[in-house]
Amino acid sequence: MVTELMLAGFLMAVGFSVAGACTHLYQWLSHQQAMLRYDGRTLLHCFGHLVMSFICGPYIMLQLGWHQEKGGTLSVSSALISAMVAFGWSFITGLFIVGTFLAIFN
Repeated sequence: MVTELMLAGFLMAVGFSVAGACTHLYQWLSHQQAMLRYDGRTLLHCFGHLVMSFICGPYIMLQLGWHQEKGGTLSVSSALISAMVAFGWSFITGLFIVGTFLAIFN
């Protein structure tokens, strides 16, 4: 039981670390804010934004929950919901990344 929980935590850590690194890399290279989107000038841009949104999504989602509301306060429910979605999403992203790594190098 403990090993399965440790594996799930490891997959979330890998997914969230890759999401944060890819988000900052995307923002550095494109000189624009990373956001969840699927628009684009061409079909290639559309698929590129879709892939970026999938990989960078957990980090972007967690940032969305920390936006301040009127009066400079944070909504606890918004922060908790975004954290739950972000870490669930980072588990899926981590599972995809670790699975791809093991398929290539094992």
